[in-house]
Amino acid sequence: MSTTQRPLTLFTGQWADIPLATLAPKIAEMGYDGLELACWGDHFEVDKALSDDGYVRAKRELLESHGLGCWAISNHLVGQAVCDPIDERHEAILPERIWVDGDPEGVRARAAEEMRATARAARAFGVDIVNGFTGSSIWHKLYGFPPTPQETIDAGFVDFATRWNPILDVFDDSGVRFALEVHPTEIAFDIYTTERALEAVGAREAFGFNFDPSHFAWQGIDPARFIDRFPNRIFHAHIKDVATTLDGDSSILGSHLDFGDARRGWDFRSPGRGDVDFESIIRALNRAGYNGPLSVEWEDSVMDRFHGAREAAAFVRSIEFPPSTLAFDAAFEEDAR
Repeated sequence: MSTTQRPLTLFTGQWADIPLATLAPKIAEMGYDGLELACWGDHFEVDKALSDDGYVRAKRELLESHGLGCWAISNHLVGQAVCDPIDERHEAILPERIWVDGDPEGVRARAAEEMRATARAARAFGVDIVNGFTGSSIWHKLYGFPPTPQETIDAGFVDFATRWNPILDVFDDSGVRFALEVHPTEIAFDIYTTERALEAVGAREAFGFNFDPSHFAWQGIDPARFIDRFPNRIFHAHIKDVATTLDGDSSILGSHLDFGDARRGWDFRSPGRGDVDFESIIRALNRAGYNGPLSVEWEDSVMDRFHGAREAAAFVRSIEFPPSTLAFDAAFEEDAR
């Protein structure tokens, strides 16, 4: 198990093509303490967790047989559809039972019901954090042209609250918290929009954040400042890196180039190989009193993922440290007395 105060886990979202029974022993061998299970592939299936009494028990037994724990599950893909304008892209990321015929309002309603079910499934599995996305009805209006009045943006936050408050009611009833990964394409993507999202739902206790520095750094936001601004709302933390590689031709907006294209102005990197200042982040997490998992979300388009996951585990061990329990000069004060 971990030699530090916080469990080291791996988010399985980028590994969902591998059956969990095959993946778990490989990740345990790399030195992880547990997995943050994605609600796709066979890693954690919400419908089965609620319909089969033995499903969650078998899932726990599988993890425990390899010495692995689980402190959070994640349902990013379905959460994205709750507020989004729905189009053909969503069909590729949603279960068929959520997509059905693709009618936008029907998709949004079924996605909302699935997120309510995810809260119940998390409780049945014995975890109290669900990470995910919210989607946004206004992200595509980011640039402000054609002219976008603030009333339109306000309506987007009202739409978010209207759709998510009933979901959060079930999280409250289940004793589970929802951790939004603040991220471009979501209702909150920086500090100011995060403040507006919190205000929109009345700063209710069930709503907080899955901190992921990679989505701040390329936008020019200091990730540690986000932690310092919302210390009591950091429910979960991802370790993920990013590098900005603007060359005078590329745009910070991505230039409609796929991830992994060397011409992009920024791209994700294996932890420790990008621009993120993890030293400042660990210090900020210590200031915030955060004791939850440090969960590697591994993405690097030009590196083998098994090599990367092993390297990332060693990197996180090297940067993690517990907070001090006393001032470094406390002995002098004792002598003075």
